[in-house]
Amino acid sequence: MGIYLNPGNENFRSMLKAPIYVDKTMMLKTLNEFIDRDNKYVCISRPRRFGKTIASEMISAYYSKGCDSHDLFEKLKISKAEGYEDKLNKYNVIKIDLNSEYQNILDKEKLIRRISEKIKKELGREYPDIIFTEDLSLAECIMEVYSYTGDTFIILIDEYDVLVREQVPKALFDEFLSFLNGLFKSATLRPAISLAYLTGILPIVRDKIQSKLNNFEEYSILDAKELTEFVGFIPEEVKSLCEEYGMDYEECRRWYDGYYQNGYEIYNPESVVKSMRDKKFSNYWGKTSSYRVISDRLEENFKGSKDAVIRMLAGEEVPVNVSQYLNTMDCFATLDDALTYLIHIGYLAYNEEEESCRIPNLEIRKEWANAVAVMSDQEITDRIIRASKELLKATLAGDEEAVARALDESHIHVTSNRSYNNEDALQSAIYLAYIYALNKYTVIKEMTTGKGFADVVFIPFVPDLPAMIIELKHNRCAESALDQIREKKYFDSLADYKGGLLFVGVNYDEKDKTHECRIESFVKE
Repeated sequence: MGIYLNPGNENFRSMLKAPIYVDKTMMLKTLNEFIDRDNKYVCISRPRRFGKTIASEMISAYYSKGCDSHDLFEKLKISKAEGYEDKLNKYNVIKIDLNSEYQNILDKEKLIRRISEKIKKELGREYPDIIFTEDLSLAECIMEVYSYTGDTFIILIDEYDVLVREQVPKALFDEFLSFLNGLFKSATLRPAISLAYLTGILPIVRDKIQSKLNNFEEYSILDAKELTEFVGFIPEEVKSLCEEYGMDYEECRRWYDGYYQNGYEIYNPESVVKSMRDKKFSNYWGKTSSYRVISDRLEENFKGSKDAVIRMLAGEEVPVNVSQYLNTMDCFATLDDALTYLIHIGYLAYNEEEESCRIPNLEIRKEWANAVAVMSDQEITDRIIRASKELLKATLAGDEEAVARALDESHIHVTSNRSYNNEDALQSAIYLAYIYALNKYTVIKEMTTGKGFADVVFIPFVPDLPAMIIELKHNRCAESALDQIREKKYFDSLADYKGGLLFVGVNYDEKDKTHECRIESFVKE
Protein backbone atom coordinates (compact mmCIF):
# COMPACT_ATOMS: atom_id res chain seq x y z
CA MET A 1 0.00 0.00 0.00
CA GLY A 2 1.35 3.40 -0.98
CA ILE A 3 0.37 7.04 -0.88
CA TYR A 4 -0.03 7.36 -4.63
CA LEU A 5 0.21 3.78 -5.88
CA ASN A 6 -2.45 1.41 -4.58
CA PRO A 7 -3.57 3.60 -1.68
CA GLY A 8 -5.58 2.19 1.19
CA ASN A 9 -9.26 2.73 1.91
CA GLU A 10 -8.92 4.67 5.18
CA ASN A 11 -10.29 7.92 3.77
CA PHE A 12 -13.40 6.28 2.37
CA ARG A 13 -13.83 4.27 5.57
CA SER A 14 -13.90 7.49 7.60
CA MET A 15 -16.42 9.03 5.20
CA LEU A 16 -18.73 6.07 5.74
CA LYS A 17 -18.59 6.75 9.49
CA ALA A 18 -19.90 10.29 9.06
CA PRO A 19 -23.35 10.90 10.62
CA ILE A 20 -24.77 11.44 7.11
CA TYR A 21 -23.63 9.36 4.16
CA VAL A 22 -25.62 9.11 0.94
CA ASP A 23 -24.85 5.92 -0.99
CA LYS A 24 -23.60 6.82 -4.46
CA THR A 25 -21.77 3.54 -5.07
CA MET A 26 -23.86 2.63 -8.12
CA MET A 27 -21.63 5.10 -9.91
CA LEU A 28 -19.09 2.27 -9.82
CA LYS A 29 -21.41 0.07 -11.87
CA THR A 30 -21.32 2.66 -14.66
CA LEU A 31 -17.55 3.05 -14.39
CA ASN A 32 -17.14 -0.74 -14.54
CA GLU A 33 -18.73 -0.61 -17.97
CA PHE A 34 -15.96 1.74 -19.11
CA ILE A 35 -13.10 -0.50 -17.97
CA ASP A 36 -10.82 -1.62 -20.83
CA ARG A 37 -13.16 -0.24 -23.49
CA ASP A 38 -12.81 2.60 -25.98
CA ASN A 39 -14.55 5.04 -23.60
CA LYS A 40 -12.24 4.30 -20.67
CA TYR A 41 -11.04 7.93 -20.50
CA VAL A 42 -13.47 9.95 -18.38
CA CYS A 43 -13.40 13.60 -17.25
CA ILE A 44 -16.06 14.68 -14.75
CA SER A 45 -16.33 18.37 -13.87
CA ARG A 46 -18.71 19.83 -11.30
CA PRO A 47 -18.78 22.74 -8.82
CA ARG A 48 -17.16 22.70 -5.40
CA ARG A 49 -19.22 21.05 -2.65
CA PHE A 50 -20.74 18.61 -5.13
CA GLY A 51 -18.96 15.46 -3.90
CA LYS A 52 -15.86 15.23 -6.10
CA THR A 53 -13.55 14.15 -3.28
CA ILE A 54 -15.97 11.57 -1.84
CA ALA A 55 -16.41 10.06 -5.30
CA SER A 56 -12.65 9.92 -5.85
CA GLU A 57 -12.05 8.20 -2.50
CA MET A 58 -14.86 5.73 -3.22
CA ILE A 59 -13.40 4.84 -6.62
CA SER A 60 -9.92 4.39 -5.16
CA ALA A 61 -11.17 2.17 -2.32
CA TYR A 62 -13.10 -0.01 -4.75
CA TYR A 63 -10.41 -0.64 -7.36
CA SER A 64 -7.13 -0.41 -5.41
CA LYS A 65 -5.07 -3.58 -4.91
CA GLY A 66 -3.55 -1.91 -1.86
CA CYS A 67 -6.48 -2.80 0.43
CA ASP A 68 -9.37 -5.18 1.04
CA SER A 69 -12.61 -3.23 0.84
CA HIS A 70 -15.14 -6.07 1.02
CA ASP A 71 -16.37 -5.00 4.45
CA LEU A 72 -16.87 -1.40 3.25
CA PHE A 73 -18.96 -2.18 0.19
CA GLU A 74 -20.85 -5.30 1.25
CA LYS A 75 -23.73 -3.26 2.74
CA LEU A 76 -23.78 -0.63 -0.02
CA LYS A 77 -25.81 -0.62 -3.23
CA ILE A 78 -22.96 -1.69 -5.52
CA SER A 79 -22.68 -5.06 -3.75
CA LYS A 80 -25.98 -6.09 -5.38
CA ALA A 81 -24.81 -5.22 -8.89
CA GLU A 82 -23.76 -7.86 -11.39
CA GLY A 83 -19.98 -8.19 -11.62
CA TYR A 84 -19.41 -6.41 -8.31
CA GLU A 85 -16.70 -8.86 -7.14
CA ASP A 86 -14.96 -9.02 -10.52
CA LYS A 87 -13.28 -5.65 -10.18
CA LEU A 88 -13.17 -5.14 -6.43
CA ASN A 89 -9.53 -4.46 -5.38
CA LYS A 90 -8.18 -5.91 -8.61
CA TYR A 91 -6.25 -3.00 -10.12
CA ASN A 92 -3.13 -0.95 -9.69
CA VAL A 93 -4.49 2.48 -8.82
CA ILE A 94 -2.48 5.67 -9.14
CA LYS A 95 -4.26 8.45 -7.26
CA ILE A 96 -3.15 12.10 -7.42
CA ASP A 97 -4.83 14.99 -5.60
CA LEU A 98 -3.31 17.72 -7.74
CA ASN A 99 -4.70 20.57 -5.65
CA SER A 100 -3.20 19.18 -2.44
CA GLU A 101 0.13 18.62 -4.17
CA TYR A 102 0.15 22.13 -5.59
CA GLN A 103 -0.78 23.84 -2.33
CA ASN A 104 1.74 21.90 -0.23
CA ILE A 105 4.87 22.11 -2.37
CA LEU A 106 7.09 25.13 -1.74
CA ASP A 107 8.96 25.08 -5.05
CA LYS A 108 5.96 24.91 -7.35
CA GLU A 109 8.11 24.78 -10.48
CA LYS A 110 9.09 21.23 -9.44
CA LEU A 111 5.49 20.07 -8.92
CA ILE A 112 5.17 17.61 -11.81
CA ARG A 113 8.69 16.24 -11.41
CA ARG A 114 8.17 15.64 -7.68
CA ILE A 115 4.87 13.85 -8.25
CA SER A 116 6.44 11.63 -10.92
CA GLU A 117 9.45 10.84 -8.74
CA LYS A 118 7.30 9.86 -5.77
CA ILE A 119 5.12 7.53 -7.84
CA LYS A 120 8.17 5.98 -9.52
CA LYS A 121 9.66 5.19 -6.08
CA GLU A 122 6.45 3.47 -5.05
CA LEU A 123 6.46 1.49 -8.30
CA GLY A 124 10.01 0.39 -7.48
CA ARG A 125 8.91 -0.89 -4.07
CA GLU A 126 5.86 -2.64 -5.52
CA TYR A 127 7.84 -4.25 -8.36
CA PRO A 128 11.39 -4.83 -7.02
CA ASP A 129 12.32 -7.13 -9.91
CA ILE A 130 11.84 -4.38 -12.48
CA ILE A 131 14.56 -1.78 -12.93
CA PHE A 132 13.23 1.77 -13.22
CA THR A 133 16.07 4.01 -14.32
CA GLU A 134 16.03 7.73 -13.50
CA ASP A 135 15.68 8.72 -17.14
CA LEU A 136 12.33 6.92 -17.51
CA SER A 137 9.16 9.00 -17.39
CA LEU A 138 6.22 7.90 -15.27
CA ALA A 139 4.41 6.78 -18.42
CA GLU A 140 7.41 4.65 -19.42
CA CYS A 141 7.56 3.09 -15.95
CA ILE A 142 3.90 2.12 -16.21
CA MET A 143 4.64 0.57 -19.59
CA GLU A 144 7.53 -1.40 -18.06
CA VAL A 145 5.18 -2.88 -15.46
CA TYR A 146 2.61 -3.82 -18.08
CA SER A 147 5.26 -5.35 -20.35
CA TYR A 148 6.74 -7.54 -17.59
CA THR A 149 3.59 -8.51 -15.69
CA GLY A 150 0.49 -7.69 -17.73
CA ASP A 151 -0.81 -5.63 -14.77
CA THR A 152 -2.93 -2.65 -15.82
CA PHE A 153 -3.59 0.67 -14.11
CA ILE A 154 -6.46 2.92 -13.13
CA ILE A 155 -5.35 6.55 -12.93
CA LEU A 156 -7.32 9.01 -10.78
CA ILE A 157 -6.46 12.71 -10.85
CA ASP A 158 -8.55 14.85 -8.51
CA GLU A 159 -8.66 18.63 -9.15
CA TYR A 160 -6.84 18.09 -12.44
CA ASP A 161 -7.69 21.69 -13.44
CA VAL A 162 -6.00 23.41 -10.49
CA LEU A 163 -3.13 24.68 -12.64
CA VAL A 164 -5.67 26.27 -14.99
CA ARG A 165 -7.51 27.94 -12.12
CA GLU A 166 -4.29 29.12 -10.47
CA GLN A 167 -3.00 30.47 -13.79
CA VAL A 168 0.50 29.11 -13.20
CA PRO A 169 3.59 30.15 -15.23
CA LYS A 170 3.80 28.82 -18.77
CA ALA A 171 6.80 26.57 -18.09
CA LEU A 172 4.97 24.66 -15.35
CA PHE A 173 1.82 24.45 -17.42
CA ASP A 174 3.70 23.11 -20.44
CA GLU A 175 5.33 20.47 -18.25
CA PHE A 176 1.87 19.48 -17.03
CA LEU A 177 0.69 19.14 -20.64
CA SER A 178 3.63 16.85 -21.40
CA PHE A 179 2.78 14.80 -18.31
CA LEU A 180 -0.83 14.36 -19.50
CA ASN A 181 0.30 13.64 -23.05
CA GLY A 182 2.59 10.87 -21.89
CA LEU A 183 -0.09 9.21 -19.79
CA PHE A 184 -3.10 9.51 -22.03
CA LYS A 185 -2.09 10.04 -25.66
CA SER A 186 0.45 7.28 -26.19
CA ALA A 187 -0.92 4.44 -28.32
CA THR A 188 1.76 2.18 -26.85
CA LEU A 189 0.62 2.87 -23.28
CA ARG A 190 -3.09 2.58 -24.02
CA PRO A 191 -3.39 -1.17 -23.23
CA ALA A 192 -1.77 -0.55 -19.83
CA ILE A 193 -4.53 1.88 -18.77
CA SER A 194 -7.82 0.22 -17.78
CA LEU A 195 -9.49 3.46 -16.74
CA ALA A 196 -8.53 7.13 -16.48
CA TYR A 197 -10.75 9.30 -14.26
CA LEU A 198 -10.12 13.04 -14.06
CA THR A 199 -12.24 15.33 -11.95
CA GLY A 200 -12.23 19.07 -11.43
CA ILE A 201 -14.37 22.19 -11.50
CA LEU A 202 -13.81 23.27 -15.10
CA PRO A 203 -14.15 21.13 -18.22
CA ILE A 204 -11.09 20.46 -20.33
CA VAL A 205 -9.45 23.68 -21.53
CA ARG A 206 -10.22 23.89 -25.20
CA ASP A 207 -7.24 25.88 -26.45
CA LYS A 208 -4.42 24.36 -24.38
CA ILE A 209 -5.21 20.96 -22.90
CA GLN A 210 -7.81 19.70 -25.35
CA SER A 211 -5.29 18.25 -27.80
CA LYS A 212 -3.77 16.27 -24.93
CA LEU A 213 -7.12 15.00 -23.66
CA ASN A 214 -9.31 14.84 -26.76
CA ASN A 215 -9.79 11.11 -26.20
CA PHE A 216 -11.64 11.83 -22.95
CA GLU A 217 -15.43 11.68 -22.68
CA GLU A 218 -16.60 14.76 -20.78
CA TYR A 219 -19.33 14.76 -18.12
CA SER A 220 -19.97 18.31 -16.96
CA ILE A 221 -22.57 20.32 -15.08
CA LEU A 222 -23.89 21.18 -18.56
CA ASP A 223 -24.51 17.53 -19.36
CA ALA A 224 -23.34 14.63 -17.21
CA LYS A 225 -25.20 12.11 -19.38
CA GLU A 226 -25.41 8.66 -17.73
CA LEU A 227 -23.58 9.96 -14.65
CA THR A 228 -26.09 12.76 -13.94
CA GLU A 229 -27.62 11.19 -10.82
CA PHE A 230 -24.15 10.99 -9.26
CA VAL A 231 -23.28 14.70 -9.74
CA GLY A 232 -25.27 15.80 -6.68
CA PHE A 233 -28.17 14.62 -4.53
CA ILE A 234 -31.41 13.71 -6.28
CA PRO A 235 -34.93 14.22 -4.83
CA GLU A 236 -35.35 10.70 -3.45
CA GLU A 237 -32.15 11.04 -1.45
CA VAL A 238 -33.07 14.48 -0.11
CA LYS A 239 -36.62 13.42 0.79
CA SER A 240 -35.23 10.50 2.75
CA LEU A 241 -32.85 12.78 4.67
CA CYS A 242 -35.62 15.29 5.41
CA GLU A 243 -37.83 12.52 6.80
CA GLU A 244 -34.99 11.12 8.91
CA TYR A 245 -34.01 14.50 10.35
CA GLY A 246 -37.49 16.02 10.62
CA MET A 247 -36.81 18.80 8.11
CA ASP A 248 -39.30 20.37 5.69
CA TYR A 249 -38.64 18.99 2.20
CA GLU A 250 -40.21 21.86 0.28
CA GLU A 251 -38.12 24.36 2.22
CA CYS A 252 -35.01 22.29 1.54
CA ARG A 253 -35.92 22.27 -2.12
CA ARG A 254 -36.32 26.05 -2.15
CA TRP A 255 -32.88 26.54 -0.60
CA TYR A 256 -30.68 23.95 -2.32
CA ASP A 257 -32.38 22.56 -5.46
CA GLY A 258 -32.47 24.15 -8.90
CA TYR A 259 -29.90 22.32 -11.04
CA TYR A 260 -31.92 20.32 -13.59
CA GLN A 261 -30.31 17.88 -15.98
CA ASN A 262 -31.45 14.86 -18.00
CA GLY A 263 -34.68 14.47 -16.08
CA TYR A 264 -33.09 14.86 -12.65
CA GLU A 265 -33.41 17.60 -10.09
CA ILE A 266 -29.96 18.07 -8.56
CA TYR A 267 -29.33 19.43 -5.06
CA ASN A 268 -26.15 20.86 -3.58
CA PRO A 269 -24.95 17.87 -1.46
CA GLU A 270 -22.80 19.69 1.08
CA SER A 271 -25.44 22.30 1.87
CA VAL A 272 -28.13 19.64 2.29
CA VAL A 273 -25.96 17.62 4.66
CA LYS A 274 -25.04 20.64 6.76
CA SER A 275 -28.66 21.74 6.88
CA MET A 276 -29.72 18.33 8.20
CA ARG A 277 -26.89 18.34 10.71
CA ASP A 278 -27.66 21.82 12.03
CA LYS A 279 -31.46 21.41 11.87
CA LYS A 280 -31.84 24.70 9.99
CA PHE A 281 -31.78 26.16 6.50
CA SER A 282 -28.93 28.58 5.94
CA ASN A 283 -26.48 29.86 3.34
CA TYR A 284 -23.68 27.32 3.71
CA TRP A 285 -22.34 28.13 0.26
CA GLY A 286 -21.22 31.56 1.43
CA LYS A 287 -19.19 30.02 4.25
CA THR A 288 -16.98 28.03 1.87
CA SER A 289 -16.72 30.32 -1.15
CA SER A 290 -16.78 33.98 -2.08
CA TYR A 291 -19.44 35.92 -3.95
CA ARG A 292 -16.55 37.94 -5.39
CA VAL A 293 -16.29 35.42 -8.24
CA ILE A 294 -19.67 36.76 -9.41
CA SER A 295 -18.92 40.45 -8.99
CA ASP A 296 -15.48 40.07 -10.57
CA ARG A 297 -17.01 38.68 -13.75
CA LEU A 298 -19.82 41.23 -13.84
CA GLU A 299 -17.45 44.14 -13.24
CA GLU A 300 -15.91 43.37 -16.63
CA ASN A 301 -19.04 45.11 -17.94
CA PHE A 302 -19.71 42.94 -20.98
CA LYS A 303 -22.42 44.11 -23.33
CA GLY A 304 -25.79 43.06 -21.91
CA SER A 305 -24.48 42.36 -18.40
CA LYS A 306 -26.77 44.81 -16.65
CA ASP A 307 -29.89 43.53 -18.39
CA ALA A 308 -28.95 39.89 -17.71
CA VAL A 309 -28.32 40.53 -14.01
CA ILE A 310 -31.59 42.42 -13.57
CA ARG A 311 -33.61 39.73 -15.29
CA MET A 312 -32.03 36.88 -13.33
CA LEU A 313 -32.45 38.70 -10.02
CA ALA A 314 -36.09 39.12 -10.98
CA GLY A 315 -36.42 35.35 -11.37
CA GLU A 316 -36.13 35.13 -15.15
CA GLU A 317 -33.89 33.02 -17.34
CA VAL A 318 -31.50 34.63 -19.81
CA PRO A 319 -30.14 33.09 -23.01
CA VAL A 320 -26.57 31.83 -22.98
CA ASN A 321 -24.30 30.27 -25.58
CA VAL A 322 -22.14 27.77 -23.67
CA SER A 323 -20.23 26.56 -26.72
CA GLN A 324 -17.77 29.45 -27.03
CA TYR A 325 -16.16 29.53 -23.58
CA LEU A 326 -12.64 28.06 -23.69
CA ASN A 327 -12.78 26.86 -20.04
CA THR A 328 -9.91 29.10 -18.98
CA MET A 329 -9.53 31.74 -16.28
CA ASP A 330 -7.88 34.33 -18.50
CA CYS A 331 -10.06 34.51 -21.58
CA PHE A 332 -13.50 35.97 -20.89
CA ALA A 333 -14.36 37.65 -24.19
CA THR A 334 -18.15 37.95 -23.95
CA LEU A 335 -21.05 37.85 -21.50
CA ASP A 336 -21.69 34.27 -22.66
CA ASP A 337 -18.19 33.32 -21.47
CA ALA A 338 -18.80 34.88 -18.05
CA LEU A 339 -22.21 33.22 -17.64
CA THR A 340 -20.87 29.83 -18.75
CA TYR A 341 -18.07 30.07 -16.19
CA LEU A 342 -20.61 30.89 -13.46
CA ILE A 343 -22.62 27.83 -14.53
CA HIS A 344 -19.59 25.57 -14.18
CA ILE A 345 -18.82 26.82 -10.68
CA GLY A 346 -22.44 26.50 -9.55
CA TYR A 347 -23.60 30.12 -9.32
CA LEU A 348 -26.02 29.60 -12.21
CA ALA A 349 -28.07 26.65 -13.43
CA TYR A 350 -28.23 25.71 -17.11
CA ASN A 351 -31.37 24.84 -19.06
CA GLU A 352 -30.13 22.79 -21.99
CA GLU A 353 -33.48 22.69 -23.81
CA GLU A 354 -33.92 26.46 -23.72
CA GLU A 355 -30.18 27.26 -23.89
CA SER A 356 -30.61 29.62 -20.98
CA CYS A 357 -29.43 30.08 -17.41
CA ARG A 358 -30.88 31.31 -14.13
CA ILE A 359 -30.13 31.63 -10.43
CA PRO A 360 -30.92 28.14 -9.12
CA ASN A 361 -32.12 28.56 -5.53
CA LEU A 362 -32.44 30.77 -2.47
CA GLU A 363 -28.95 29.96 -1.16
CA ILE A 364 -27.29 31.09 -4.39
CA ARG A 365 -29.66 34.05 -4.71
CA LYS A 366 -28.23 35.37 -1.44
CA GLU A 367 -24.74 35.10 -2.92
CA TRP A 368 -25.86 37.08 -5.95
CA ALA A 369 -27.36 39.73 -3.69
CA ASN A 370 -24.02 39.98 -1.87
CA ALA A 371 -22.14 40.22 -5.16
CA VAL A 372 -24.37 42.92 -6.60
CA ALA A 373 -24.16 44.89 -3.35
CA VAL A 374 -20.40 45.37 -3.74
CA MET A 375 -20.43 46.21 -7.43
CA SER A 376 -19.51 49.73 -8.43
CA ASP A 377 -22.75 50.19 -10.38
CA GLN A 378 -24.88 51.82 -7.68
CA GLU A 379 -27.77 51.99 -10.12
CA ILE A 380 -28.34 48.30 -9.53
CA THR A 381 -27.73 48.30 -5.79
CA ASP A 382 -29.36 51.51 -4.62
CA ARG A 383 -32.11 52.18 -7.12
CA ILE A 384 -33.28 48.62 -7.61
CA ILE A 385 -32.61 46.30 -4.69
CA ARG A 386 -33.07 48.87 -1.92
CA ALA A 387 -36.11 50.32 -3.66
CA SER A 388 -37.54 46.82 -3.84
CA LYS A 389 -37.44 46.52 -0.06
CA GLU A 390 -39.44 49.71 0.23
CA LEU A 391 -41.87 48.52 -2.42
CA LEU A 392 -42.66 45.34 -0.49
CA LYS A 393 -43.24 47.41 2.63
CA ALA A 394 -45.57 49.75 0.73
CA THR A 395 -47.51 46.84 -0.76
CA LEU A 396 -48.02 45.15 2.60
CA ALA A 397 -49.07 48.51 4.08
CA GLY A 398 -51.57 49.06 1.26
CA ASP A 399 -49.85 52.25 0.03
CA GLU A 400 -51.16 52.25 -3.54
CA GLU A 401 -49.49 55.48 -4.65
CA ALA A 402 -46.05 54.37 -3.45
CA VAL A 403 -46.43 51.07 -5.28
CA ALA A 404 -47.42 52.86 -8.51
CA ARG A 405 -44.40 55.17 -8.29
CA ALA A 406 -42.06 52.22 -7.71
CA LEU A 407 -43.42 50.44 -10.76
CA ASP A 408 -42.88 53.57 -12.85
CA GLU A 409 -39.22 53.47 -11.86
CA SER A 410 -38.85 49.72 -12.34
CA HIS A 411 -40.36 49.80 -15.81
CA ILE A 412 -37.54 52.07 -16.98
CA HIS A 413 -34.86 49.54 -16.04
CA VAL A 414 -36.18 46.57 -18.02
CA THR A 415 -36.51 48.14 -21.44
CA SER A 416 -32.97 48.01 -22.76
CA ASN A 417 -33.69 45.12 -25.11
CA ARG A 418 -37.47 45.16 -25.36
CA SER A 419 -40.25 47.52 -26.32
CA TYR A 420 -41.24 49.78 -23.44
CA ASN A 421 -44.96 49.42 -24.09
CA ASN A 422 -45.35 45.70 -24.68
CA GLU A 423 -46.71 43.28 -22.10
CA ASP A 424 -43.40 41.46 -21.70
CA ALA A 425 -41.84 44.70 -20.44
CA LEU A 426 -44.73 45.22 -18.02
CA GLN A 427 -44.35 41.72 -16.55
CA SER A 428 -40.59 42.13 -16.29
CA ALA A 429 -41.12 45.44 -14.48
CA ILE A 430 -43.23 43.61 -11.89
CA TYR A 431 -40.64 40.85 -11.40
CA LEU A 432 -37.83 43.36 -11.10
CA ALA A 433 -39.72 45.63 -8.72
CA TYR A 434 -40.33 42.74 -6.34
CA ILE A 435 -36.78 41.30 -6.40
CA TYR A 436 -36.46 41.65 -2.64
CA ALA A 437 -39.69 39.70 -2.12
CA LEU A 438 -37.92 36.61 -3.50
CA ASN A 439 -36.11 36.39 -0.16
CA LYS A 440 -39.47 35.82 1.55
CA TYR A 441 -41.82 34.53 -1.13
CA THR A 442 -42.06 31.80 -3.72
CA VAL A 443 -43.09 33.60 -6.90
CA ILE A 444 -45.26 31.71 -9.39
CA LYS A 445 -45.88 33.29 -12.77
CA GLU A 446 -49.15 32.62 -14.60
CA MET A 447 -50.33 30.26 -11.89
CA THR A 448 -53.38 28.13 -12.65
CA THR A 449 -55.98 29.44 -10.22
CA GLY A 450 -59.76 29.35 -10.08
CA LYS A 451 -61.09 29.87 -13.63
CA GLY A 452 -57.91 31.03 -15.29
CA PHE A 453 -54.30 32.09 -14.82
CA ALA A 454 -53.21 34.70 -12.29
CA ASP A 455 -50.36 36.84 -13.64
CA VAL A 456 -48.17 36.61 -10.53
CA VAL A 457 -48.76 34.85 -7.21
CA PHE A 458 -46.54 35.38 -4.17
CA ILE A 459 -46.68 32.63 -1.53
CA PRO A 460 -44.66 33.39 1.63
CA PHE A 461 -42.24 30.87 3.11
CA VAL A 462 -41.62 32.95 6.24
CA PRO A 463 -44.29 33.41 8.92
CA ASP A 464 -46.66 36.36 9.40
CA LEU A 465 -46.72 37.54 5.80
CA PRO A 466 -49.80 37.51 3.55
CA ALA A 467 -49.89 35.80 0.18
CA MET A 468 -50.35 38.17 -2.78
CA ILE A 469 -52.12 37.82 -6.14
CA ILE A 470 -51.05 40.44 -8.70
CA GLU A 471 -53.08 40.96 -11.85
CA LEU A 472 -51.81 43.21 -14.65
CA LYS A 473 -53.78 45.31 -17.08
CA HIS A 474 -52.70 47.36 -20.11
CA ASN A 475 -54.49 50.62 -20.94
CA ARG A 476 -57.43 49.71 -18.73
CA CYS A 477 -57.73 50.46 -15.01
CA ALA A 478 -56.42 48.89 -11.81
CA GLU A 479 -59.95 48.30 -10.53
CA SER A 480 -60.66 46.06 -13.53
CA ALA A 481 -57.65 43.94 -12.51
CA LEU A 482 -59.17 43.47 -9.03
CA ASP A 483 -62.51 42.61 -10.65
CA GLN A 484 -60.85 39.87 -12.67
CA ILE A 485 -59.23 38.38 -9.56
CA ARG A 486 -62.63 38.24 -7.88
CA GLU A 487 -64.66 37.07 -10.88
CA LYS A 488 -62.29 34.30 -11.87
CA LYS A 489 -61.73 33.31 -8.25
CA TYR A 490 -57.96 33.27 -8.49
CA PHE A 491 -57.93 32.84 -4.72
CA ASP A 492 -59.48 29.34 -4.89
CA SER A 493 -56.09 27.67 -5.26
CA LEU A 494 -55.05 29.35 -2.01
CA ALA A 495 -58.12 28.15 -0.12
CA ASP A 496 -56.03 26.06 2.23
CA TYR A 497 -53.55 28.84 2.89
CA LYS A 498 -53.90 29.93 6.51
CA GLY A 499 -52.37 33.41 6.36
CA GLY A 500 -53.72 36.67 4.99
CA LEU A 501 -54.21 37.38 1.29
CA LEU A 502 -53.77 40.59 -0.71
CA PHE A 503 -55.23 41.34 -4.15
CA VAL A 504 -53.01 43.76 -6.09
CA GLY A 505 -54.38 45.22 -9.32
CA VAL A 506 -51.94 47.07 -11.58
CA ASN A 507 -52.69 48.98 -14.76
CA TYR A 508 -50.12 50.46 -17.12
CA ASP A 509 -51.15 53.47 -19.19
CA GLU A 510 -49.19 53.35 -22.41
CA LYS A 511 -49.88 56.99 -23.31
CA ASP A 512 -48.74 58.50 -20.02
CA LYS A 513 -46.21 55.74 -19.27
CA THR A 514 -47.50 55.53 -15.71
CA HIS A 515 -48.88 52.81 -13.47
CA GLU A 516 -51.98 52.75 -11.30
CA CYS A 517 -52.38 50.42 -8.35
CA ARG A 518 -55.26 49.19 -6.21
CA ILE A 519 -54.73 46.92 -3.19
CA GLU A 520 -57.43 44.99 -1.39
CA SER A 521 -57.32 42.56 1.53
CA PHE A 522 -59.25 39.40 0.80
CA VAL A 523 -61.76 38.41 3.46
CA LYS A 524 -63.01 34.83 3.46
CA GLU A 525 -66.78 34.53 3.55
